[in-house]
Amino acid sequence: MAYFVTGATGFIGRHLVQELIDNRDGEIFVLCREGSLGRLETLIRRWGSDRVVPVVGDLAQERLGVDPEWIAEHAGTIDHFFHVAAIYDMTADDETNEVLNVGGTQNAVDLAVALDTGTFHQVSSVAAAGDYRGAFDETMFDEGQSLPSPYHRTKFESERIVREECPAAGMAWRVYRPAVVVGHSETGAMDKVDGPYYFFPAMKAVRERLPAWLPSWLPFAEALGATNVVPVDYVAKAMDHLAHLPGHDGEAFHLVNPEPQPTSELINLFCKAAGAPQLATPVPLPRVPLVHEIANGVTGALGGALTGALRNGAVQAALDQTVGRLGIPAEVLAHTGFSAEFDSTATEQALAGSGIAVPDLESYARTLWGYWEEHLDESTGRDAKIRSALEGKHVVITGASSGIGQVTALKVAQAGGIPVLVARGKDKLDETKATIEMRGGTAHVFPCDLSDLDAIDRLCEQLVAELPSVDFVVNNAGRSIRRSLRLSTDRFHDFERTMQLNYFGAIRLVMGLLPAMQAQRSGHIVNVSSIGVQTSPPRFSAYVASKAALDAWSNVVSSEVVDSGITFTSIHMPLVRTPMIAPTKLYDKFPTISPAQAADTVIEAMVERPHEINTLLGNVGAVAHTVAPKLSFRLLNMAYHVFPDSAAAKGKAAESGTRESEQVMLAKLFKGVHW
Repeated sequence: MAYFVTGATGFIGRHLVQELIDNRDGEIFVLCREGSLGRLETLIRRWGSDRVVPVVGDLAQERLGVDPEWIAEHAGTIDHFFHVAAIYDMTADDETNEVLNVGGTQNAVDLAVALDTGTFHQVSSVAAAGDYRGAFDETMFDEGQSLPSPYHRTKFESERIVREECPAAGMAWRVYRPAVVVGHSETGAMDKVDGPYYFFPAMKAVRERLPAWLPSWLPFAEALGATNVVPVDYVAKAMDHLAHLPGHDGEAFHLVNPEPQPTSELINLFCKAAGAPQLATPVPLPRVPLVHEIANGVTGALGGALTGALRNGAVQAALDQTVGRLGIPAEVLAHTGFSAEFDSTATEQALAGSGIAVPDLESYARTLWGYWEEHLDESTGRDAKIRSALEGKHVVITGASSGIGQVTALKVAQAGGIPVLVARGKDKLDETKATIEMRGGTAHVFPCDLSDLDAIDRLCEQLVAELPSVDFVVNNAGRSIRRSLRLSTDRFHDFERTMQLNYFGAIRLVMGLLPAMQAQRSGHIVNVSSIGVQTSPPRFSAYVASKAALDAWSNVVSSEVVDSGITFTSIHMPLVRTPMIAPTKLYDKFPTISPAQAADTVIEAMVERPHEINTLLGNVGAVAHTVAPKLSFRLLNMAYHVFPDSAAAKGKAAESGTRESEQVMLAKLFKGVHW
C-alpha cells in the first residue's frame, strides 16, 4: 500500500499523515515546496517514522510540478492519493482562491491520473453547499445553491472537477466535507487563527474588564443562526477510516457534528472556558406551536437581513475599522452561521463500530481556549511597551518545562526577548525551544535540578560565562504540599523539601547571578509567590512558609541592591490551573486562572517592575489578619473543617467529598485561594 498526500505540512494534513503512520503500512509520499523541506523534516522527526518521503513540487504548477522521472518511476504504485492542500481562508481574494483551490485540484487530479492512482480523495468543505437552505445530505452536489464568496465557489468547483474528471480517467474518487475545523480535542493544538478563534481576542478583552458572573447581551444573538465545528483529530481519524472502507467510491462524506450548534451557545461555551461573561439566556417562549412558528419566522427573517447587511460592501468597510481592529474580519462576520443543515446519516453509518465520533464541544472547549491563549494569542508581541522592555533581553525562567514558566517563555519570545529555559527535564525544555525557534524566536536550554545547590552554582557559572547579559530572573519553579499538620508529624521531610526548592534554590540562583547584574548595573528578579502568604490558608504551612521566606528575603535584599539598578517583584499569585495542582482533584471544580493569565502577570512584573503584584482578595486577607486576626483564624478554622485532607495526603485511595457544595461555594466566594 502506498500513499500520496498534498498539504501534509498543513493542519489537517499532518494529522492525517499521523493516522496513516499509526494505522497503515507502506510508504507515504508527501508533496512539499523546496522552501518548506526544513519544516517537513521537523515534522518527520515528530512523526517518528521513516516511511514518510518528501516529493518536491508546487500546488500551482502543472501536475503539481513533480519531476516527470519520478512520475514515470512510481506510476501504478500509488493506491490512495489524498488531496488536502488548499487555502482555508474566508478572507482570501478571488485570484488566490482560484489558483490554489481550483487550479491546485486540477493539477492534483492530473498528477493522480498520470500516476494511475487507485482512488483520489478530495478534502473539500461544507462550504460547497453555499447558501442552500434546509437539509443538505451527502448525495447532494449541484442543487443550484448560491455561492456567496470566492471560498465557497472554489470548494464547489473543486468538487466538480473531481466528480467529472476522475471517472473519465477511470479513477475512483471520494469527497470529504469537514465543517469548521478547530484544534485537537485532547491537546487543543491548532496552527492558525480561523473560525471561532477570530472572536477569542474580544472574549479575552471582555474578561479583563468585566467579572465572569456579569451576564452580557448581544443584540439579535439568536439571529446569528447555527454553526458546526469539529476537532481536527475527529476529521483525520474519520478520513483514514472512510478512505479504506470498501464499497464507498463515488460518495461524499459529511464530517460534521450531527447536531448543529447555535452560534450563541458556541459563544457561551468559549466565554465560560475563558472565564468571561456569558450572553444572557433568552426568556423561553410558551410552548404554543403558533408562537414558536412566529418566533422562528422572525428569527429567520432577522438572520437573513443581518447576513445580507454584513455582506454589503459599505458595511464591511465600516466593520473593518471597528471590529476589524479586534482581529475579526468583516468577511467572517458575514458567515458566522450556516443556512443549511448538514445531514451526515450516511457518514455515521459508515463510521458505526469504529469508535470514531464527534466529541461534545463542551468537553474540550477549555482545551481549545487554553491552547489559543498560550500559543496563538499574539497580543504580547503587538504591545509596543512590552517589546521595548523585553526585546533582546535574556530572561532566565525556572520551571520552564510546563505551566506558568513555559507560557511565560513563549510570551517573552513573542515580544522579542530571549528566554533562558531552566528545569530538570531537558526533553521538555528542548520541545519548548523548538516551538520558539519554529516561530522565529531564540531560546537557550540549561537543564538543572534546582533542589541541588551545587548544581545551581554550576548553572550560574555557565549562565554568566555563556550569556552576554542576565537581564531578568523569573523564580517560578516550585513545590506545593497540601497536608494538615496533624498528618505531618512524621513527615518533616515535606518541610525540608519544600524549603529547599522554593526558598534555598531560589535565593541561591539569585545570589549566584547578582554579581553579574551588579556589574552591568541592571537586573530585575520576579518571584512567583502565592496569595497564601497574605491569606494563610490551612494545610499549606510548608508551602506558604517557603514563599513567605522568599518574600522576606527579597524585601531585605531590595534595599541593599537598589542602588545597583537591581529590583524585585513578588507576585502573590492566586490558584493557577497547572500540573502542580492536578493531584488535588478537589480543585477541578474550583475557579482558577489559566497559566496564560499567570504568565501575563509575570510579563507585567517585568515591564512595570512594581515591588508587589497582589489580588484584591489577597489584600483583603492581609488586612483582615492585621485588623482582626482572631476572627480571621476562626473563619479559616471553619474552612479547615469544610475542606478535608486529600486522599493522597492520607495515603488512601481517592474518595468523593461529603461537603462538595459547601466547598465549591467557599471556593467561588474566596476565588483564587488555595484551600
